Amino acid sequence: MAIVFLAEDLRHHRPIALKTLRPELAEGIGTERFLHEIQIAAALTHPHILPLYDSGEAAGVVYYVMPFVEGPSLRDRLDAEGRLPVPEALLIARQVVGALDYAHRRGLVHRDIKPENIMLYEGAALVTDFGIALALHSGRGGDLEESGLVVGTPVYMSPEQAMGDPVDARSDLYSVGCVLYEMLTGTPPFDGETPMAITAQKLVDPLPPVRERRAEVSDAVEAVLGRALATKADERYATAAELAAALEPAPEATVGGGKPARASVAGGASIAVLPFANVGADPDNEVFSDGIAEELIHALSKLEGLHVVARSSAFAFKGHREDVREVGRRLGVTTVLDGSVRRAGNDVRVTAELVSVADGYRLWSERYDRRLDAVFAIQDEIAGAIADVLEAKLLGAPKAYARAAAPTGDPRAYEHFLRGRHHWNRRTAHALQESVEAFDKALAIDPSHAASHAGIADSYVVLGVYSHRPPGEVMPKAKAAAERALAIDSTLAEAHTALACVRALYEWDWGAADAGFRRAIAHNPQYATAHQWYAMNCLVPQGRFGAAQKELERALALDPLSLAVNVSVGLRHFYARQLGSAEEALLHTLGLDPDFGTAHYFLGHTYIATGRYDDAIPELERAVELQGGSAETTAALATAHALAYHGGEADALLAGLEERARESYVSPALLAQVHLGMGDRERALDRLEEAAEKRTADVVWLKVHPIYDRVRGHPRYRALLERLGLGAGAAR
Repeated sequence: MAIVFLAEDLRHHRPIALKTLRPELAEGIGTERFLHEIQIAAALTHPHILPLYDSGEAAGVVYYVMPFVEGPSLRDRLDAEGRLPVPEALLIARQVVGALDYAHRRGLVHRDIKPENIMLYEGAALVTDFGIALALHSGRGGDLEESGLVVGTPVYMSPEQAMGDPVDARSDLYSVGCVLYEMLTGTPPFDGETPMAITAQKLVDPLPPVRERRAEVSDAVEAVLGRALATKADERYATAAELAAALEPAPEATVGGGKPARASVAGGASIAVLPFANVGADPDNEVFSDGIAEELIHALSKLEGLHVVARSSAFAFKGHREDVREVGRRLGVTTVLDGSVRRAGNDVRVTAELVSVADGYRLWSERYDRRLDAVFAIQDEIAGAIADVLEAKLLGAPKAYARAAAPTGDPRAYEHFLRGRHHWNRRTAHALQESVEAFDKALAIDPSHAASHAGIADSYVVLGVYSHRPPGEVMPKAKAAAERALAIDSTLAEAHTALACVRALYEWDWGAADAGFRRAIAHNPQYATAHQWYAMNCLVPQGRFGAAQKELERALALDPLSLAVNVSVGLRHFYARQLGSAEEALLHTLGLDPDFGTAHYFLGHTYIATGRYDDAIPELERAVELQGGSAETTAALATAHALAYHGGEADALLAGLEERARESYVSPALLAQVHLGMGDRERALDRLEEAAEKRTADVVWLKVHPIYDRVRGHPRYRALLERLGLGAGAAR
């Protein structure tokens, strides 16, 4: 159909696929008709549809423009491997059918689904050339097939399309069936030397049983293929949505949107520990009551076979007295632990109750009156009692609870530790500094408290990642604190995680970082932050999006209401150029909290990447407002204004950032992004080289961030990738 050129988009400095239509086709169609159909197809925005950037006519040549994808086509995979693993084949089919369902609901039929038109990129299938076959079929010269130019591919055509009869969405479903059959067996269901011979087989011969060619294919999949490949359209699935449902694996609940999260442990035993209510007049004791619940989460996560919801999701219900059955439904757990803490001086009363989500019945309850120095014993007793109850009622097999030693022998140190974690969870620059001070106070009392050393490491890592402080100042401190924690307790997952972040974001030692994150997860598989940070701080910067997705799925199962984890899901899509999915995930996060500035910030970046600058600007203005005019949000807003040709606004914002950089820390990589928006590539590269010299945390996104598409291919850019250990040859 076309001659395809690898070209450069001069405005956005990105590689593109430029397709020029063959002259004989252009003559038969008519430019206006072709461009009209392409315009309709260009409106499709879906994570499994390769978008159309542009189309037009120049000097009599009709062309259209699509993203350049450095990935194999499905045809390449089949030629190389013959057939695909059954789960992978079904996943690709589901993704293609999802794209078709989206297009069909908008009145578009593809007409040429085949392995050549399915690209495989970072674990996702992308359907290409939407609307092209329709444009060819609808030209002013009538059916082009009559002149010997076949529209579509006979091996994958539905019988009605091959016969020249009118087609609808069910024709595409037949083509998907042919593709799935070939992915499973290595050969199409019908083949022959001529289009007529192939069509005759489809009309007369029965479908060759797929299980005769591959015994491991299930009866259910064979039944799906039988219906999708029915000779008569009326006997097939009526819609792509029906076929998609038939291809789905055994149903699982999903997180988000008010649906229950998926419990991922055998037997379905799972628990959410809600924040304990602070009973009494002193609001300062809230840190203590929250800490009791947080430490119980940590203790219960050690119980083999029990899925424990992470802190941020459980604490989303703080201050809300919802029915436990609704809480359990939202968090996808079988039990909920709730309680209260009353503290007067050194006297503490803790009440706790374990409730079944299924019926709201109380499984266990207890009250503890103790002195403050016995608080560790209270936590241990509660965790042990819950282990006993769950052993009897849910786990189905004895699961001995290992009684934990007190984390510190001094309750004063423990209280400072709880206060440090309380501040750390707030994540602002001021709160993070307060967390360091609180952990230092704990260590002044008990220098051997490993968890406080790990807390300091966590705090310095976040100060560096969020660009609150210069990386050369905080990252070495984070490394030293993590190593001190591990010298005391080599099993501390938090310390392994913090140290792995330093290895990745500051030292660019990707192998050591990978090993460190894996050690953290091995010591505590239920530590959601380890899975999230492994994905976002190690795997995604390297472009390992498939592995990152698996880690984020685990983090989301553990912490379904975490704003940080939900944003990370959107970010993985963003960096993988799955921009429709990124937008959907970020909007979902804002549904959880409309005032979460980070989600507005990355939603603005997503709109920048899709060229929707007028949509990006208000999102970024909201992010600037919510995050107190941070350098990150201000730089993104300046970039959006620059790309929208609002030169005055962009210049003013850039001048403000440069003035701020003379007085306090601003990452040079942020200034580089603004220069790229202004079209000044050399100045941007100067700033990126400065960022690499200073080892700023945000420079590690150089390989995957869409904003850097404007300098990809530049020798200085390639040299920077090599310097970061990210390899120019692997850059997208």
